Amino acid sequence: MPSTQKTVLITGCSAGGIGNELALEFHARGLRVIATARRAQAMENLANAGITTLILDVADPESVARAKDAVAQLTGGTLDILVNNAGQPYTCPAIDINPARAKAIFDVNLWGPIQMVQAFIPLLIAAAASASASGARIVQIGSTAGVAPVPFSAIYNASKAALHSYSDTLRVELAPFNVKVTSIIAGGVQTNIDMHSATSIPAGSRYRPMEDIYQAKAAATRNTVMTDPRAFAKTVVDEALAARPRAWLYAGYMAWAIWLVHTFGGQRAFDGIMSSRFGISGFAAMVKGGEVPLTAPGQDAPKPAGVSA
Repeated sequence: MPSTQKTVLITGCSAGGIGNELALEFHARGLRVIATARRAQAMENLANAGITTLILDVADPESVARAKDAVAQLTGGTLDILVNNAGQPYTCPAIDINPARAKAIFDVNLWGPIQMVQAFIPLLIAAAASASASGARIVQIGSTAGVAPVPFSAIYNASKAALHSYSDTLRVELAPFNVKVTSIIAGGVQTNIDMHSATSIPAGSRYRPMEDIYQAKAAATRNTVMTDPRAFAKTVVDEALAARPRAWLYAGYMAWAIWLVHTFGGQRAFDGIMSSRFGISGFAAMVKGGEVPLTAPGQDAPKPAGVSA
């Protein structure tokens, strides 16, 4: 008789992160968990807990294909829940980004989930079609940064906003197959992934004069007590196992506030809040007061109109 135990695959399960806590929570609920990360050593605690671990780089199509084959062999060709959690931060002013680094962020944060969905959709549809199934699930770990204009995080913000949009369309398209898609709009969670650690404004940036302001704001963020990752994991797992999971779920520190502004305040409200929260308003005062040169370091000042070289 076939097993009725559901199987969940989670990406980005390194110790100290959200994926690791999700793996432990799903395991505690009685699901067969397949946890993945780029390094086996990063998942030792999960292996010690009896959880199956696989090496997976979501940005590598061959790695994704190997993982799909391994999961199909383990489960007999089905997968009940796919959790796309793997992600990377990138903190840098929008006009100073490194294009190669920006592309690498999108490879993980956007193309990674897309490749995972394309590879595993046959297994998800097979699980959803089984007689006892209430439908398969895809859970996308998004971010409030994909909703709010967080300064110096444009590429990360854009990758998560793109993931949200992709997931919305995916939810509509997969409904006929009884595969339900939920986006988790994650606020602050206390993990070892610090969006602002060991980061400074590039030396040649026009924003370099606000380095002290930026570091003070970053330190305040690091010192803020975020949502406990175990509590966050319980919330996400509750939603993943719900009979009617929501399209979007805001969860984590200050996620409710982002929802409130997004729903009722609009972009002007966001602009003012984010400008104040991250020191842009203070920097604007410096620019207005003539404390900041209008040319970046190493650039010649623009010549007045009508003056030739």
